Amino acid sequence: MSRPVFRFAPSPNGLLHLGHAYSALLNAQMAAQADGRLLLRIEDTDESRSRPEFVSAIFEDLEWLGISWEMPVRIQSEHFADYQANLVRLWDMGAIYPCFCSRKRAHADGLQIRDPDGQPHYGGSCRALSRADAEERIAHGGTHGWRIDMAQAGDPEAAVWGDAMIAKRHVGSSYHIAVVTDDALQGVTHVVRGLDIEPATPLHRLLQGLLGLPTPVYLHHDLIRDAEGHKLSKSLSSTALRELRGDGATANNIRRRLGFG
Repeated sequence: MSRPVFRFAPSPNGLLHLGHAYSALLNAQMAAQADGRLLLRIEDTDESRSRPEFVSAIFEDLEWLGISWEMPVRIQSEHFADYQANLVRLWDMGAIYPCFCSRKRAHADGLQIRDPDGQPHYGGSCRALSRADAEERIAHGGTHGWRIDMAQAGDPEAAVWGDAMIAKRHVGSSYHIAVVTDDALQGVTHVVRGLDIEPATPLHRLLQGLLGLPTPVYLHHDLIRDAEGHKLSKSLSSTALRELRGDGATANNIRRRLGFG
């Protein structure tokens, strides 16, 4: 019988904080309790924000916390071809379509219904393009992303996202197509992540079903929040683990503070 496979998959667009530490420690604990495997994946498809120094900092912080993982570490930016192959499969089955709209135009065309991220549903300007017209625009260098056609998908749970963008403009991939591709390729059986990601789970299950990929067990843990009740975030400049370390905190201090002591 194969062993359960867990993964911790941070994005290197900032330094890890206590919220990341909690998720990493929880995955490590659950993997150990299940006699499973723990993988580390670097989700750096957003090349405009990812930095090599943050990748190095992730390794250092996790090692400092006493977490170990299997090698090699999967670096998403090295595997765009895998994500593109699945996009082609989805386009061939009519499940997605290329969208040439700018972000401003997409929002202007949006419906009153909003997705879990608070963005208006895409109005569908590009949905009616024929494949021949879309291919011609792509061949002439038309900048585009890829949206899932929810009318074709027919999934009421995932429909709350509208025609979600699953591959970004200029970047080549996005969280949604990359994460389901990687989880399948790496044999991940248990996805343990924060409640903030829970709304995306129906979309991921939909993509897995369309592509014939296995669906892991999903568990969503509580978030670590600051004194004002806000979830910790790189965008809010939440105190980084290395800052706490610089102020004298030890790995045992952090583990106990997060309930792993």
